[in-house]
Amino acid sequence: MEQKKRTEISTLGEFGLINHLTDKIKLKNTSSVKGIGDDAAVVDYKDKQVLVTTDLLLEGVHFDLTYVPLKHLGYKSAIVNFSDIYAMNGQPKQMTVSLGISKRFSIEDLEEIYSGLQLACDVYGVDLVGGDTSASMTGLTISITCLGEVEKEKIVYRNGAKENDLICVSGDLGAAYMGLQLLEREKKVFSGEKVFKPAFEGKEYILERQLKPEARKDIIKELSEHHIVPTSMMDISDGLSSELLHICNQSHTGCRIYEDRIPIDYQTATMAEEFNMSLITAALNGGEDYELLFTIPLSAHDEIITIPGIRIIGHITKKDLGCYMITRDGTEIALKAQGWNSLSEE
Repeated sequence: MEQKKRTEISTLGEFGLINHLTDKIKLKNTSSVKGIGDDAAVVDYKDKQVLVTTDLLLEGVHFDLTYVPLKHLGYKSAIVNFSDIYAMNGQPKQMTVSLGISKRFSIEDLEEIYSGLQLACDVYGVDLVGGDTSASMTGLTISITCLGEVEKEKIVYRNGAKENDLICVSGDLGAAYMGLQLLEREKKVFSGEKVFKPAFEGKEYILERQLKPEARKDIIKELSEHHIVPTSMMDISDGLSSELLHICNQSHTGCRIYEDRIPIDYQTATMAEEFNMSLITAALNGGEDYELLFTIPLSAHDEIITIPGIRIIGHITKKDLGCYMITRDGTEIALKAQGWNSLSEE
């Protein structure tokens, strides 16, 4: 982490630090009755369904500060939570942020994290309404809880997929994973050097997908405007294969997806070729794309194909037919949950 000015956190103390980081935060949602400054935030959703999601990000497990700028880390930490709310067909409204901080971080470092958090809140119309800070002996820890709302008749779960439903994804897949591979490669190449220039030219898209992803608020808006309520939905955080198996397992169905229909960006393809990696494996199992995977009734086909950024990649089948991908040569390959798992032994 580049150090320009460094102010020790101890000069402010816990409450002084909270005030310093949050004194310019303004509430923008009518459901936010009380924000930072009391023992608890107060929210009022009246007749809406309340959505709650939380994520824990640990240094050395979920992010590497060798190549992740603190402002980007703050932004991404918020986005991964917003994405969970959109995956329920809802709208994120409030969030709380808790930080575990070791002594190597300064006030300026925390300002960078909060500037990323606040930027995400401004872009997506979310209020930061509270949180906590604590000393940490193991580096940086970020815990975010996000609250959202959705109309009762529009909420979407993972378990609603039906036989013959179409399987759809937004955007493209595998880019975030290939961006991570590029960052890890350059880290190893320049290990121990203080001044270096990584080879990132022409790879800006996959780097952005890894370092500064976006939640698909636009897709939720388009679905609403076209009066389409998905039968099931998830965001793709652990990989397309893992998420699709979650939907099929909870919906008691099988599925067929087609290799030639899976959307992949050109930079992702060229990076996979450069690494001599399987492109379709990156798309199926890479994770961190934060695109939306959802199913819709077959009757919505003519409507869904008019929405930019959505690709139909397959269909739901009976459970006893299993979950398979059809390759370009017509071979059936069983889908496996091989996405990233922080609790694996590897």
